[in-house]
Amino acid sequence: MQASQFLKVYFSSRLFFLALLAISFYPHALFAKEIRSIAVSENTEIETTIYTAKGDTLFLWLYSEAGPQQAEDEIAYQLVKKNIEVWRVDLFASHFLPIAASSMDRIPDSDFSQMIEYAHQKTGKKIIPVTTGRGSLPLLRGVRHWQSQHQNSRALGGVILMSPKFYFDTPDPGTTAKLLPVVKQTNLPIFILQPDQSPWYWKLNETIPALESSGSDVFVKKIKGVRDRFYFRPDATAHEKTVTNKLPNTLLQAVNSLKTIPYKKRTVVLAKEKYLKLQTGKKERTLKVFKGDPVPPELRLNDLNMKLVDLKHYKGQVVLVNFWASWCPPCVHEMPSMQNLQDRFIAKGFTILGVNMAEDKKTVQHFLNSKVNVKFPILFDQEGKALKKWGVFAFPTSYIIDKKGLIRYAIFGGVDWETKSIVKKIHGLISE
Repeated sequence: MQASQFLKVYFSSRLFFLALLAISFYPHALFAKEIRSIAVSENTEIETTIYTAKGDTLFLWLYSEAGPQQAEDEIAYQLVKKNIEVWRVDLFASHFLPIAASSMDRIPDSDFSQMIEYAHQKTGKKIIPVTTGRGSLPLLRGVRHWQSQHQNSRALGGVILMSPKFYFDTPDPGTTAKLLPVVKQTNLPIFILQPDQSPWYWKLNETIPALESSGSDVFVKKIKGVRDRFYFRPDATAHEKTVTNKLPNTLLQAVNSLKTIPYKKRTVVLAKEKYLKLQTGKKERTLKVFKGDPVPPELRLNDLNMKLVDLKHYKGQVVLVNFWASWCPPCVHEMPSMQNLQDRFIAKGFTILGVNMAEDKKTVQHFLNSKVNVKFPILFDQEGKALKKWGVFAFPTSYIIDKKGLIRYAIFGGVDWETKSIVKKIHGLISE
């Protein structure tokens, strides 16, 4: 072999080895990824990360209020392997909006509408918008806008929503929750992935009929043992990580389910919608005067010893009824201060009833033995019936009941129960 031929073979082998090494360390190098600014109008360019694939389906993945997530990048690569093209769409940057829930209703409907049409015209593929959480608001509005202008198009294959937030905000206990108007104005094939360790899980009996009322066909897959944002939570459990690894397959199943819905022309009403100003931050966590019906709903549940506990038997005492779950961090954080509050006032006719949300006895017992040591009664609401009767919207939610058996104060969210203002209110009720 001549020297020149030897060098060619050597360097070819060397390059091949380096390529294999790169693929082993960077397997995504096999897939094309491009960041592109797409002009949807004279004044608006939308930054889009494109993961190309050979299949006939394209996910138009809209950033949620949490912004871009590294986990979504990994999921996109896995979907490409399954021949699903993914475009991750950033509607925040195009309007210089902060990444926050409050920005969601400031995004023009036309932005996402034009992205749907651009993606379809560019690729000829079936478009399936995807998002999570509060991203459902601009997604549904944008899709509705697109439908109003392309009523005879078959470009849209439905939408996939992961733990969607369909309500304006979390209402104070005793007040009515407001559904976003677009929910009852949506006419789509919809696939919802809903974790069961989520307050939104308990609202499916309201949100699904609301979607169906305007013609939507709704599939729901309940995901057991995971919380909202499970696939990008920094505190994800081992089970949540396992479910995340299976998420690309789950999304593929969602696509196949949407394909089973026969095509039909879907009309939408592009009504003038009064845009609601979404909450810009967390509500103040304080014990407020209860604004609803002061007569509490029935509360008759078994405790850890399978003894029936009835709220009516506590008349003449001041009672804190707390709805909680072991998977809810704010619930866990407030429990020690709750126990300290009971220790402080138990001799004066004060008690706490902790109503656990749909967890089994073994899980709760292990939690109490290993995480938080409380002495007040823990009650089991296995099917969430008490939660629905009491109108619980968020975890934790607590109600303070006076000696006459009437609800006087309430709060949603975790709080330090030993703060002076709370102790003063409890003491006031005890002294009545």
